[in-house]
Amino acid sequence: MDAVMDDAVMDDAVAPSLEVSGLAFAYPDGQQALFGVDFTVARGERVALLGPNGAGKTTLVLHLNGILTAGAGTVTVAGLPVGKRHMAEIRRRVGIVFQDPDDQLFMPTVREDVAFGPAAAGMKGAELEQRVRTALESVGMVDFADRPPHHLSFGQRRRVAVATVLAMEPEILVLDEPSSNLDPASRRELADILRSLDVTVLMVTHDLPYALELCPRALILSEGVIAADGKTGELLSDDALMRAHRLELPFGFDPRSVTMGA
Repeated sequence: MDAVMDDAVMDDAVAPSLEVSGLAFAYPDGQQALFGVDFTVARGERVALLGPNGAGKTTLVLHLNGILTAGAGTVTVAGLPVGKRHMAEIRRRVGIVFQDPDDQLFMPTVREDVAFGPAAAGMKGAELEQRVRTALESVGMVDFADRPPHHLSFGQRRRVAVATVLAMEPEILVLDEPSSNLDPASRRELADILRSLDVTVLMVTHDLPYALELCPRALILSEGVIAADGKTGELLSDDALMRAHRLELPFGFDPRSVTMGA
């Protein structure tokens, strides 16, 4: 009982959304993917995770909700250590939105997809209905609740995928390449949604202008370690840093010319 109370004390408003300390991991074939990753994300921050292919970004993300188990180091979500003891709660608190929304949408209707997680956790009746409605309102998809997901556009399906995660009321929303395959209007609509959410965001992306638009802070993961951590605009404006870690801005895009909003 005391141990449970200790966790409750740790899990309060002062605990960061995410703390990663000394995280190292090697796959069974001996390939070392992470060599000691350290960073902290405060509650309410929007942080971009940048890096070239093979840097270890996916491996890192899979540690955040216990899909992979650290070889060394720790991951803590809102004061709770990621491990078997707290796994159900950790997976509620860390909501991952995959790059392909079709990996998350499998029910006959949008409403049923969004209800699936809370219902599996035991929620039902009016409480479940309100949770689903709130999540769909957050992404502007209430009017599509009774539509089959496969009848929606790709951008709409991505918004529903976000809603399926928001329905669990996560501590941190992890987005894997959220702008990929979106047309300009859908890209902007998703950006507006993400800015409106009262949730911590960790966005894994190769879309550097999108990272600059949405995330005041960025981490560069390179060769299994955090190579840089700072203001997104400053990191993207550092030509030597960008070259060293094989990051390239779109032709003609100058981050120095962009005026950032909130």
